[in-house]
Amino acid sequence: MTAAWTEARLDMDGEALAARVYRPAMPLRPAPLVLHLHGGCFVDGDLDCSAHLCRIMAEAGAVVVSIDYPLAPEHPFPAALNLSFKALGRLSAERSKWAGRGARLFVAGEEAGANLATALSLMARDQQAPPLAGQILISPMVDPSLCTGSIHAASAGASGCKWADGWHLYLGSADRAAHPYAAPLGSRRLGGLAPALIVTSADCPIRDESLAYAERLRAGGVSVESHLLEGTNCSNQSIDAAIEAAPAWETVLRGLFGTFLAEHSAAPLRTIRA
Repeated sequence: MTAAWTEARLDMDGEALAARVYRPAMPLRPAPLVLHLHGGCFVDGDLDCSAHLCRIMAEAGAVVVSIDYPLAPEHPFPAALNLSFKALGRLSAERSKWAGRGARLFVAGEEAGANLATALSLMARDQQAPPLAGQILISPMVDPSLCTGSIHAASAGASGCKWADGWHLYLGSADRAAHPYAAPLGSRRLGGLAPALIVTSADCPIRDESLAYAERLRAGGVSVESHLLEGTNCSNQSIDAAIEAAPAWETVLRGLFGTFLAEHSAAPLRTIRA
């Protein structure tokens, strides 16, 4: 049976975010609780563009709360991140309502949304709250330099491409590219983070930085699982469109999500350390 979703609203001290909540057809209590952030290169995307991915995650056993965060250029860094962190704190405080008493909290996203998810993990570590059980990152945008081999192979990275323009409009100024919450690959301090599942595809322009980030996390002592998907051209597609173009991905992703969520929902939460 497929997962069902409902519209919701997260209210946080006078600020509000539209959200969509996906639940398994037969949810367990407690269930893993996932804050999801959609893709769109920081300037585009909405609750529809990754609905298929969120449904797969819910079918893997999670309650998924996908939020419609503010976009650049109207809201450059760190506006979306700060509001998303408030949403994360709200979910943590109310997790028994969303997913049952004792539910473990995860963050997830794809490309720009995965950038925000990585930054939320860093913020949770630095502020020692809320406790995160894991992070699910689909082709995370973590390197604004756009100089990797996979970027060049996709003829991307030059001014006018969606990746370069998205970074430019999100950062607003070049100095922000040095901030670890904006560009996590460049962070000097990646230890003490929640376990990560990093998934990308063989022909994704963000492939190389995604895999490089996985290696940086491992070097920092973080538990990381990485997986490379094969079988479609996703260089200019949303994750949902890529899944539709390669239906076998759905089964693979459901299995990866289910195993990761179950494993890290059962494991003791690690003490957050900088």
